Amino acid sequence: MAYTVLIPARLASTRLPNKPLVDIGGLPMVVRVAERVKAGLSADVRVVVAADDASILSACQAHGIECQLTRVDHPSGSDRLAEACSLLGLADDDIVVNVQGDEPLIDTSLVSAVASLLETHPVATMGTAAHPIHEVADFTNPNVVKVVTDSAGLAMYFSRAPIVWWRDGFAQGIHTLPDPAPLRHVGIYSYRVGFLRTFPSLPQAPIEVTEALEQLRAMWHGHRIAVHVSKTAPGPGVDTPEDLERVRRIILAN
Repeated sequence: MAYTVLIPARLASTRLPNKPLVDIGGLPMVVRVAERVKAGLSADVRVVVAADDASILSACQAHGIECQLTRVDHPSGSDRLAEACSLLGLADDDIVVNVQGDEPLIDTSLVSAVASLLETHPVATMGTAAHPIHEVADFTNPNVVKVVTDSAGLAMYFSRAPIVWWRDGFAQGIHTLPDPAPLRHVGIYSYRVGFLRTFPSLPQAPIEVTEALEQLRAMWHGHRIAVHVSKTAPGPGVDTPEDLERVRRIILAN
């Protein structure tokens, strides 16, 4: 299956300055992500970094990674991806997968699974991933986004709240989890390019604003999101200096 992996890379980061270029095992982080994705996928998958700064472009070029320079002033990652699709000349029926540039331990089988969702679910314009939640603390944590799917594997709703709500089991508080286990959303997405081009122009949805979850805008406007459910959680990403040191230790150990 041929598709394009887009890795958005924004130089500015509040918690970790110059995040795409931080060194992990001798490579800039965004280069390490791109190399991992390229090595784990078939040769017909195109991997492109969508950067907002010439320093990222230079780092990618130095390591043989395709990189497309995009505007600095995009309000969201979706806008950056949409511009990259146009600059790369992708057709509306092409498929792209958004892999975050701070995921140096990304499981490439997850990338291909999310891409394949749009072949197996023709009604969907987006695909994403989830995995079972096994800890009550994760289920009740508003920073852990939950998703509920229907019988066809299409998302019914995403929320920061504990969903599904176990009416009888939670009557005295949340002390154990329902069976089957609730699902934690994983922030990897596949898109049909035609939808991605129009998505940034869609008006914000009330539920999107309330939950602070951009994917709810697509659902509110009638689009369907297919969900791949993996058995295990993905490797840790890098958002803080502490995350960076943890990932460095993992990569050094391997």
